[in-house]
Amino acid sequence: MKLDFHTHGKLAKKLPFSRQYTDWLFGEAKNAGLHAICLTEHFNTLQFDELYGYLLERGSREGDTLLLENGLRVFPGMETDIAEGGHILSLGAPEAILELNQRLAPYKMPGHFLPFSRLMDLFSEYEVLVGAAHPYREGGHIPELPERELARLHFLDLNGKDVAEDRERAERLTFALGERLEKPVVSGSDTHQAVQYGCVYTEFEQDLRTIAGLYREMQAGRYRITVSDQAAFQVKTAGILKRALKEIHALGGDYVQVLLSDGKEKDGPSFSERIAVHYQTTVIDYSPQADRMAQKLAQAANEMAWKGYELISVTATPSAKAILVFRRKSLG
Repeated sequence: MKLDFHTHGKLAKKLPFSRQYTDWLFGEAKNAGLHAICLTEHFNTLQFDELYGYLLERGSREGDTLLLENGLRVFPGMETDIAEGGHILSLGAPEAILELNQRLAPYKMPGHFLPFSRLMDLFSEYEVLVGAAHPYREGGHIPELPERELARLHFLDLNGKDVAEDRERAERLTFALGERLEKPVVSGSDTHQAVQYGCVYTEFEQDLRTIAGLYREMQAGRYRITVSDQAAFQVKTAGILKRALKEIHALGGDYVQVLLSDGKEKDGPSFSERIAVHYQTTVIDYSPQADRMAQKLAQAANEMAWKGYELISVTATPSAKAILVFRRKSLG
């Protein structure tokens, strides 16, 4: 069973929940070769209850999981901020996750997050697995917590985004912490955007359906972590597309329509095929001189216009490059 331990069902936590977008995400997870995902949605995301209500409506209950129509298995969960800085993953039955989310309602705003010890006290009342999400990401302080508190964790997250940015550092630090705490290290992509699926995943020998069974196999070490050779490219591309889609939303457009308006239904092409048709990203070197940079930007934009694409965003990078994102004009 190929399982992604850290995924999201929305493009961003402040955007409205979209059934179409969530259906698309889970379809692409299946197309990426995954058999199961842990849906670790942000605990303070907009419409958390509606997202899970929708999954309960369309999925078949098997053990602690929800089996979707496309065959993808979903382990319910959430990602919770702590006062010290950092994110904590929890996995459990749908009822446990929904009840925990309701009990966390007073602590969802910055300045009101629970400290790690109190959050763990709350989690201890339920049959949930608790893990440290991307423990060494900038801004987090999980590894600095007292070891007696860290011992209460069940697992650590080798995170796809961190692996893509610096694989050697992410693996070295995360596995070292796992050895120190004697906790299993598993992997999750941390995707909000489907290009990122498959950059990392954890493969188990068995097809699991319960939290207890999952933890048993984790403790026994009967799994292996796979990191895609294309992980860095997948994460970078997903980030660019996520920013572009959020910008479309901010400008009053329908980002879901941009993704899905090809006239095809569920049996249409996968997103990896669709993006090749509807989007093209161009990276060009530019000179420090503004006029030469402008000329190169104009040249690239005009060349793409002849091919039927329109420019929707330009980003300058610290490595002296410009990233141009184009959309096929027919998408309107």
